[in-house]
Amino acid sequence: MPEANTTEALMHTDLPLPGRRQGKVRDIYQAQLDDGTPVLLIIASDRISAFDVVMPNGVPGKGIALTQISRFWFQMVEQRLGGRVRHHLLATDAGRVSGLDEGQRRQIAGRVMVGRRARVVPIECIVRGYLAGSGWKEYQSRGTICGIALPEGLRQCDRLPEPIFTPSTKAEEGHDENVSFETAAEQVGTALMKQLRDLSLAIYQMGHDHARQRGIILADTKFEFGLDDEGNIMLIDELLTPDSSRFWPADRYEPGRDQESFDKQYVRNYLQELVDRGQWNKTPPAPPLPAEIIDGTQKRYLEALRLLTGEDVKL
Repeated sequence: MPEANTTEALMHTDLPLPGRRQGKVRDIYQAQLDDGTPVLLIIASDRISAFDVVMPNGVPGKGIALTQISRFWFQMVEQRLGGRVRHHLLATDAGRVSGLDEGQRRQIAGRVMVGRRARVVPIECIVRGYLAGSGWKEYQSRGTICGIALPEGLRQCDRLPEPIFTPSTKAEEGHDENVSFETAAEQVGTALMKQLRDLSLAIYQMGHDHARQRGIILADTKFEFGLDDEGNIMLIDELLTPDSSRFWPADRYEPGRDQESFDKQYVRNYLQELVDRGQWNKTPPAPPLPAEIIDGTQKRYLEALRLLTGEDVKL
């Protein structure tokens, strides 16, 4: 595999492949393997978003770290839960993808997921093991999360009595909306939602237990699922990364306050300070991130990679 360029942030790709779609972080193309198998080519850029707005500058190497972390977890799912759920990941290099030259392969090296195609289930499958983020805000006002009643007297970032499944709708633009299990079931069917709930809780527990052994608390995360041509459930997109999860250092965990984190909460906190001072209103265009915020974010992603997987990205 060509050596990846990690000295500068990769913010954009423009490959000679059809069906290009650009998300907040990933560029996705329709592609074929050299044997004609149709696949998706998913490229993790170094873009970073907060409050559903993409920042104008990125974090060098972030996309490579995300890809390595996802690959690690997909392999673990296959080993431990393979009898219950398939996943989409076929490869993490573009060597068998038709239509790319060596320069293009070099540009995206280290940040590629070649995935099976699937019909996306339009529900974000969120599992929360701790009381944080929007869940904490709802609990303060109503004593619930997505309508699920919780015990009285919980503190910010307290561990919940047991992990809970709190789905949300997938928005094409703007914010996803937390919904009840029943509302999600009305959209995609009760039987499917029960399967997605049970799989999500099982994958979260697997991830939480491994992370805890490595000195990290997996506070919450979100999963995406799709259906193959036969209607079988398939785990897709990224998996248990700092972009899709809250990761806290276990040795500094203290309920009753915000936690230090390995995820992009560091960026959110900086931007929230700008909002509080009236210097930004959480709408595009976002302000450029200062060098110290970029560097601090990069260190957090790389430390999460090292602790969770034992791997490093050489920058």
